[in-house]
Amino acid sequence: MKKIILIGNGMTGFKFCEKFVASSLRHEYELLVFGEEKHPAYDRVHLSSYYTGTQADDLYLAPSNWYLENKIHLRTNEKIVQIDRESKSVLSEQGKSYAYDILVLATGSSAFVPPINGLNKKGVFVYRTLSDIDEIKKYVPHAKKAAIIGGGLLGLEAAKAVLDDGLQTSIIEFAPRLMPRQLDDRAAEILKTTLQELDLEILLNKSTEKIIGSDKIEALQFTDGSNLKTDLLIISAGIKPRDELAKSAGLEIHPRGGILVNSRMETADPSIFAIGECVVVHEMVWGLVAPCYEMAEVLIDNLQNGSSEFLGFDLSSKLKLIGTDVASFGDAMVKDENTKTIIYENKASGIYKRLNITKDCKYLLGGILVGESEEFNLLKQVVNNKMPLPANPEDFILGARGGDSSAGIGVADLPGSAIICSCENISKENIEMAIEMDEAQTVPLIKKCTKAGTGCGGCIPMLDDILTHYLKSQGLEVRKTICEHFDYTRQELYDIIKVNEIKTFDELLKQYGKGSGCETCKPLIASLLASIWNDLIVKQDTIQDTNDRFLANIQQGGVYSVVPRVPGGEITPDKLILIGQVAKKYDLYTKITGGQRVDLFGARVDQLPIIWEELIAGGFESGHAYGKSLRTVKSCVGSTWCRFGMHDSVSFAIEIENRYKGLRSPHKLKGGVSGCVRECAEARSKDFGIIATEKGWNLFVCGNGGANPRHADLLASDLSKELVIKYLDRFLMYYIKTAEPLTRTSKWLSNLEGGLKYLQDVVINDCLSIGDKLETEMDQVLSHYKCEWTEVVKSPELRKKFRQFVNTDQKDESIKFVSLRDQKMPAK
Repeated sequence: MKKIILIGNGMTGFKFCEKFVASSLRHEYELLVFGEEKHPAYDRVHLSSYYTGTQADDLYLAPSNWYLENKIHLRTNEKIVQIDRESKSVLSEQGKSYAYDILVLATGSSAFVPPINGLNKKGVFVYRTLSDIDEIKKYVPHAKKAAIIGGGLLGLEAAKAVLDDGLQTSIIEFAPRLMPRQLDDRAAEILKTTLQELDLEILLNKSTEKIIGSDKIEALQFTDGSNLKTDLLIISAGIKPRDELAKSAGLEIHPRGGILVNSRMETADPSIFAIGECVVVHEMVWGLVAPCYEMAEVLIDNLQNGSSEFLGFDLSSKLKLIGTDVASFGDAMVKDENTKTIIYENKASGIYKRLNITKDCKYLLGGILVGESEEFNLLKQVVNNKMPLPANPEDFILGARGGDSSAGIGVADLPGSAIICSCENISKENIEMAIEMDEAQTVPLIKKCTKAGTGCGGCIPMLDDILTHYLKSQGLEVRKTICEHFDYTRQELYDIIKVNEIKTFDELLKQYGKGSGCETCKPLIASLLASIWNDLIVKQDTIQDTNDRFLANIQQGGVYSVVPRVPGGEITPDKLILIGQVAKKYDLYTKITGGQRVDLFGARVDQLPIIWEELIAGGFESGHAYGKSLRTVKSCVGSTWCRFGMHDSVSFAIEIENRYKGLRSPHKLKGGVSGCVRECAEARSKDFGIIATEKGWNLFVCGNGGANPRHADLLASDLSKELVIKYLDRFLMYYIKTAEPLTRTSKWLSNLEGGLKYLQDVVINDCLSIGDKLETEMDQVLSHYKCEWTEVVKSPELRKKFRQFVNTDQKDESIKFVSLRDQKMPAK
């Protein structure tokens, strides 16, 4: 039997194996695969999850027995060091020779390391393999400060890893902006500001000349003469093709590195082929998973006498970098006389959106999304399928009337040939066939049947949209499972947790899930646990959000804000004095918020418990400004003081706020109570608003401010206080039970089939016969309320979590402030 030797068992090499198994080649050839790492092929795209606790086995693209079952001979931990083209054989590091009929090079890439003096010192690492991660994790306990060379995708991922370990972190980028290949100046500035707010130091236009230290790193010296003290350095400045084996064999190499191949993945030697990040084709190294997978598919077809060619690839990408969405698609930065640009920028919210369109406004060319990227998949499809633009293309990023951001184009408008999963080259038609023919009526089943969504995972939201649309078009029930780790919808998990009295993420994962969880399911389940049991959210280690972890909002410069609850905006002189005393003692910036509270800015994380200890002793409670929960119930002075006031809006606002304080929900909640129709409390811009009438109170629901403001709708008129609370209990609990994660009440209502009329039927007419149950569940949740900060202050164990660094009690000396109007502000 003839033999194919594959050198390289990375993601591209594995894809070749997978396509080989599905082809006719397996009947003609024996496949021998060499990997120099001890692990079989694993998912490098999600390498950072290994840093945060995912086991190596969970990242394997297939277990070792998969190769045996498919008669592939895999030899791990065996490096090939020589190719003998004359004898058509390869030589391993162990001195063993292996003959081939066809040789495929999938040697991948290695980390690009700039020429810097002192690279051999202890504490200097690259961020590329599982072994690299192991070495970094071993060294982290010996470090307090980390530096990352590289402000691209890999560098920012590495920065997140060490930042989460509590190290003060600096990012060093040679270019004048972060992610220079994907973002324009304005987008990069938004990203930079967002990262700085998380206490990341960003150093741009910096070239590292020397690593200072005796046997281990102590500082970096830059070419401009400046220095940066650091205990740990991670170099993540890009990749370089692994072409040394091909070069020593006399194969042609591109002047900038990389094995030269044609569009059929052929080298000049008719028996040798190359695929993946080790090659240059069309004058480019293609450093993303999807194009490398297509190269493997092209080669398999051509080895079967096919005529496939690699003709280039869409390099659109969407990532979540340190909690911030960043995406670019199509021609992201095109700007010439034949194009127009639509830009939305909100510096306060850290959002930047750019669309590049043709001069005649007919077609979308590309764009950039930072801070919010829900539109990414659809916009990419509009570009790739050359779909005509609607009359108002700005609606894609600004939102059309009613809050719809699709500008009238949705998955139903995409052609069947539209490639939804570029990693696996899966079309919309393929997905719909799997839903219909294979009854793949959940996203996990679609992934299993088609392999769509199993690469980078960026297409999963669109898989969900296609599934939803298809099932609805067939009159079938739509069942949205949350992720690959839980084959349940949010509502099903809600019931599972409640009925089985499950109190932790690990318990739920063990009984009803698989794997280790992800950034989708962990915060979602933590939110469900908090909504159902109203237990302390700080106990849940799976919470991914810094604000929940430290019960405070992180601000500019890495400091935090303290927001005590002030129900209804009413506060006594003694409590005002206490706030002033605490602010003065700890040198905090003070500001009255839009929700009638006092916000104290500038506290270090280690100061939070002692500040709250003083506030709690004075009668304050947590204001939950950090949580997806009730924030405030704003009030006017009402009939107590105002000559127009019809009822006592302050007392009612205090009663409502005290009732629902601490209530966890899919998104934050705000309320308002106005004493008359003059609406001084702005109740109709809130998730629920109560306005006095001559006969009682009008109850409005599902309004909000923000980027897409929406007036609340009238749910019921002229209600007594008791009926207002009854309907609010039902409305809020129904929202908590049925809304998708991070969905505001306004968007929830717009997605609710039947809209306001249906909501009125559920809440007022009790059409589902669940009214009493909703009220009972609300009473149960509210009965478990405890002030989170009071519990933290009383618990020595919980207080231990509030440290500047994980491995020392030392304070962060890099936090600096400057004066502003007799108060302090973060130094830029």
